[in-house]
Amino acid sequence: MNKKELAREIFNTSHLTGVFKLRSGKESDKYFDKYLFESNPKLLAEVADKLAPLIPLDTEILAGLEMGGIPIATALSLKTGIPVVFVRKKAKEYGTCKLAEGKDIDGKKVCIIEDVVTTGGQILLSAEDLKKYGAKVKDVVCVIEREEAGRNNLESADLVFHSLFTMEELLSAVSEA
Repeated sequence: MNKKELAREIFNTSHLTGVFKLRSGKESDKYFDKYLFESNPKLLAEVADKLAPLIPLDTEILAGLEMGGIPIATALSLKTGIPVVFVRKKAKEYGTCKLAEGKDIDGKKVCIIEDVVTTGGQILLSAEDLKKYGAKVKDVVCVIEREEAGRNNLESADLVFHSLFTMEELLSAVSEA
């Protein structure tokens, strides 16, 4: 599957019509359900194939952010052989009390993996949290860049941002079909 075909498949799989209440409280007749493409093994494998070249060569750990980044990071780990950690929004308060579940991140070059980036707010918080645990965080890789604000916010924080698609590219791929 080429990149344009993948864009079309992701959009067609995840774009829903109906009546939906948005996080803002507003109603919309359209909704993009990212978990529909993330839970499709064929699309997830294709996404990993296309994302793998965006992972910096010196990456030692992939950090999948709760919750949408976890399936993407897992697929990338299987594709690249790079170990993965699963990053919580806050460290659990029992057992190991870890923020990042999996391998030790202290002193390691960590690449944050996310599914969709809108403002980048959670990525910024998680990057700082990972650094507190000794991770060297410089790069962020995502499947879909929803708004330019996310790129601007991440780059303003000295993070290098790589995206496979912009939302405009998904829409363009569908309109060209």
